[in-house]
Amino acid sequence: MAISYGAQQNGLLYGYSFEASGAGRPVTLEEAVQWLAAPADEAGGFLWLHFDLTAAAAESWMQANLPLPGEFFEALRQGSRSTRIEDAQDQLIAVVNDVAYEFSFDPSEIATLWMSVNTRLAVTCRAHPLRSIDRLREAVKQGASFSSSVDLLNHLLKDQGDVLVRIVREATNKVDSIEDSLLRGRLQQQRSQLGSLRRVLVRLQRLLAPEPGALFRLLRQPPPWVPAHDLEELRQATEEFSLVIRDLSALQERIKLLQEEIAAQVSEQTNRSLFTLTMVTVLALPINITTGFFGMNVGGIPFAEHTAGFVLVVLLVAVFTAVAGWLAFRRRD
Repeated sequence: MAISYGAQQNGLLYGYSFEASGAGRPVTLEEAVQWLAAPADEAGGFLWLHFDLTAAAAESWMQANLPLPGEFFEALRQGSRSTRIEDAQDQLIAVVNDVAYEFSFDPSEIATLWMSVNTRLAVTCRAHPLRSIDRLREAVKQGASFSSSVDLLNHLLKDQGDVLVRIVREATNKVDSIEDSLLRGRLQQQRSQLGSLRRVLVRLQRLLAPEPGALFRLLRQPPPWVPAHDLEELRQATEEFSLVIRDLSALQERIKLLQEEIAAQVSEQTNRSLFTLTMVTVLALPINITTGFFGMNVGGIPFAEHTAGFVLVVLLVAVFTAVAGWLAFRRRD
């Protein structure tokens, strides 16, 4: 059955029903409500519903029809969007920051995905298209199986980790290119590119780094319905995620060193320019003084009546200029 998502009312982008086999089957909102109303022992498996928060009726419909805790809707309205996974009324509430589908290293292309997970239902919602959730949907469409809703969450975290690894790799390539240009002495626009790239990486690290306190509490006292193997997968996913975050920190430090090197080169070029300007000023000083004296048009100007006066003045200026240049360049070092 073909289901046209995105145009559905109440903000549903797509939904899937995972039976005992683990394979996903597309469902509509009506089918999802009927599925949730059925007894747990008859239905089995779990549902995954993905909503678009830009739809005006999405949040109100979820509150009225889905068994979601109040903490989930509070997280939607909170200003703090740091990545975290918390236990709320025996349900997992995840706030996951991800990048837009067409990410071009712009800080505005980092957006948030909210997720609520219990034994029978996994709900995700976002306001902007995100790359990790699209990868998860493609995996479901290609027949990926999930044993539980937490397994779906672990797959999402792994997809996000893969996306972040690719971002780090692309950022590293950009930094390598800038460093090569720096070694060739090409400083045009390198400072602004490094500054923009560093701002993006800082925001990625600040938003994507999981809150250790919330994660520690969850792993120490997990909900009783979470299988042990899914909990171990969650621990491994967060550890791998932390490794990528450390790579981000190392890349930021490398960018900082490159910025300092560029600043040192710019400062050296500025000093050279100032030295050249100082030398020109010093060398022109005797000429300016001499022309000032001879331009007063007062009585007693020397060599005014002398036939070789001009030559003598030129020689006098040349001598003073040579002495001034010798004194200046002698103390250059």
